Amino acid sequence: MCLAVPVQVVAVEGDEAEVDAGGVRRRVSITLTPEVKVGQYVLLHTGYAINIIDEAEAKETLKLLEDMLRLDEASR
Repeated sequence: MCLAVPVQVVAVEGDEAEVDAGGVRRRVSITLTPEVKVGQYVLLHTGYAINIIDEAEAKETLKLLEDMLRLDEASR
């Protein structure tokens, strides 16, 4: 199973972007999404931004992921 996680773009430089994933920043490739702009959300998979997504969709997905983590921690 593959998982792509929504992250927000905070800087763009050439064919790379700096993204924020829950407070963790890293540089990723935007060769598949060269039109991305600062402030937009992308789906990140294995270091590549594979698609630009709507902010509302990104935030809903992030909320669901956080809920899953909380449920997992509560079950331990």
